[in-house]
Amino acid sequence: MPEGDTVHRAAAKLSSALKGRAVTRFDIRVPGSATADLRGETVHEVVARGKHLLERIGAYTLHSHLKMEGRWDVYRPGERWRRPAFKARAIVGVTGAETVGFDLAMVEVLPTAEEDRVVGHLGPDLLGPDWNEAEAVRRVAADTRPAHVALLDQRNVAGFGNVYANELLFVRGVHPMTPAADIDVPAAIALGHRMIHANLPRPERTFTGDNRPGRRMWVYGRAGAPCRRCGTPIRASALGATATSERDVYWCPTCQPE
Repeated sequence: MPEGDTVHRAAAKLSSALKGRAVTRFDIRVPGSATADLRGETVHEVVARGKHLLERIGAYTLHSHLKMEGRWDVYRPGERWRRPAFKARAIVGVTGAETVGFDLAMVEVLPTAEEDRVVGHLGPDLLGPDWNEAEAVRRVAADTRPAHVALLDQRNVAGFGNVYANELLFVRGVHPMTPAADIDVPAAIALGHRMIHANLPRPERTFTGDNRPGRRMWVYGRAGAPCRRCGTPIRASALGATATSERDVYWCPTCQPE
C-alpha cells in the first residue's frame, strides 16, 4: 500500500533514471494534460511531498499521486512492461530509460511555479528536508477528531497512511477512537517519525522487528488473530472523517483500551 515511504522511494528511483536528462518521450493519458508535450526539456529532479510525486521538467511539473494502487516502474528501452498498457497513465522517457506510471489516481502537468496549488495544503512532511516536528505536533494536538483520523489527515502531517496510523497507535497503547487532543501527541509523532525513517530503506515494512512474512505487523490486517503481546483477538472496524474516506481500523481491546 503506497504511503509516505513508498512515495519517497519511488521519487528516488525516478530521479536516478531521469535527472539531468532530456525527455525523449512524454505521453500523458488523462484528460486535461493529454496534449502536454515536454519532449526536449531537461528533467531537473523528482521529489516527493507527502504522498505526492513532483517531476520537475523544464519550467513544468508532472504531478502524480499513487493513491491505493498506483506505481511507477522504470524500464530499459524496449523492455516488456510488467502491467497492461491500458493501465498506464503517464510515460516519461529519456535516452536509456522509460518510466511508466500505472493506475495513478491523479496526474496533471502544471507550471512549477504553481506547485503550491496541489501540495501547499500539506502539513510538515515526515521524510522531507523541511520536517518540522513541533508544527506537526501543534496541528495534531489541535484536532478534536479521533486520533486515527487526525494522523491520516495530510493537512496535519504529510506521509502517514493507514498502516502507519494503525501500527503506531498500537505501539503507543492508544485506542483509535481516542480524541487526538487527549493523547500524548509529541510521543506519537516522534514514534511515527522513527518508524517511517526505519522503513524507508527496507523492501518490506516491518513494525515488529520480525521480517518474516506474516510477522511484520502488530495489528494491521490481523482482525480476529491473537494479539502478539497479550493474545486477545484483534478487533476491526472502519473509521474516517467522512463516510467516503473511511479506512480499516485495527486494535487490541486489551492493549488499547477505550
